[in-house]
Amino acid sequence: MGRQKEYLDKLSRFFQIRNLLLRQALAECLGTLILVMFGCGAVAQRVLSGGSHGLFLTVNFAFGFAAMLGILVCGQVSGGHLNPAVTFALCLLGRERWRKFPMYFLFQTIGAFFGSAIIFGMYYDALLLRPGSFNLTSTNNTAGIFATYPARHLTLVNGFFDQIIGTTALIVCVLAIVDPYNNPIPQGLEAFTVGFVVLVIGLSMGFNSGYAVNPARDFGPRLFTSMSGWGGAVFTARDCWFLVPIFAPFLGAILGVLIYQLMVGFHTEGEARDKKQGTVQENLQLANVASSNNSKEATKEIY
Repeated sequence: MGRQKEYLDKLSRFFQIRNLLLRQALAECLGTLILVMFGCGAVAQRVLSGGSHGLFLTVNFAFGFAAMLGILVCGQVSGGHLNPAVTFALCLLGRERWRKFPMYFLFQTIGAFFGSAIIFGMYYDALLLRPGSFNLTSTNNTAGIFATYPARHLTLVNGFFDQIIGTTALIVCVLAIVDPYNNPIPQGLEAFTVGFVVLVIGLSMGFNSGYAVNPARDFGPRLFTSMSGWGGAVFTARDCWFLVPIFAPFLGAILGVLIYQLMVGFHTEGEARDKKQGTVQENLQLANVASSNNSKEATKEIY
C-alpha cells in the first residue's frame, strides 16, 4: 500500500493542472460527456429496440438524471453549466467572466462529441443491423439518436421559436435555483433541482424537435455523426436545421435573463441591498449616539 500510494502521489503531481480555467473547462467537458452519454444512450435503446427497451418518458428521465449526475461530477470545480447558453446567461449577469464562455463552449462541445462517440461504439452492431440506419432520407435513419431534428410538422420559424422558449424556461428556472435572495435551494440539492427542470422541459416541450436547448449538446454529436457514416447531410437536412439549436438558445438565454431579472431578480436584490443599507445607517446612528454620549461624559469630567 505504501508503494502504491507513493506512485499515485507522483501521478497526481505529474498530471495536476495549475491553470484554473483549464481545470474548469475539463470538468465541464466530463460533465457534458455524462449528460450526452446517458441521455443519448436512452434514445438509442428506445430507437434500436423498437420501443421494447424505452419510452418517451424514460428518455426524458434519462436526460434529467444525466444532467443531475453531470452537475454532481463537475459542479464543485466549474459550476456545472453543461450548456453554453447557461454560461452565456451567467456572463450577462456578471456572475462569470466572459473569458470563460469560449473555453466552456469549446470543452462542452468536445464532451458532447465524445459522449455520442461512446454510445455509437456501444450500439455499433445494432446500428449496422438496422436497414437505412445511416441514410437521413430513410424512415429508419438513426441520426436523431445523437442530435436533434425537427418533426415533420415543424417549420424552421416554429422550430426557432420552440428552441427560444425552451431555453428561456431553462434559464429562468436555473437563475431562480442559484439566486441566493430567492428561496435558496439547500446546499447539495441544486443538481437534483436542475435535473428536475430538464425533465419537466422534456416532458412538456420535447415533441417538436427533442428540446436541445443546448448548442454544445446538439453540435458535438452532430459533428460526430457527420464523421461516422451520416455525412454532410446532418448539416443540410431540413433547410440547415442545425443552425437553430446553435443560435436560438442564446436568444433564449437573453430573454430568460431579462424576464427573470425584471420580474424577480432586481426586486429581491434591491430588497437585500436596501436592508443592508438600512442596517449600515442604523449602525452609524448608534455609533454617533455612543460617540456623543462619550463626549458629554468627558466634558462633565473636565468641569
